[in-house]
Amino acid sequence: MWYAIISEDHEGSLDQRLAARPDHVARLKALCDEGRLLIAGPHPAVDSPDPGVAGFTGSLVVVDFDSLEDATAWADADPYVEQGVYKKVTVKPFNLALP
Repeated sequence: MWYAIISEDHEGSLDQRLAARPDHVARLKALCDEGRLLIAGPHPAVDSPDPGVAGFTGSLVVVDFDSLEDATAWADADPYVEQGVYKKVTVKPFNLALP
């Protein structure tokens, strides 16, 4: 089943985000290679694809797992959680309606 992982950043966590990004992206690429990643990306803090020093306010990942527990465990082990980037992570079942 698909799960939406909706994360909110701590204010001022851009440096931690940039430092942890390679490990964060590697985990996402592994899911993509397995055909289990629908979408993933950050929420810029300003209306721009490159927010610069404004940074980001969080992220959205939609991924396929066998259970909510598995999705939550994966989200909890994210490098952004470990490095203090995320202040809140919500994992919810997601039904793909379109396209």
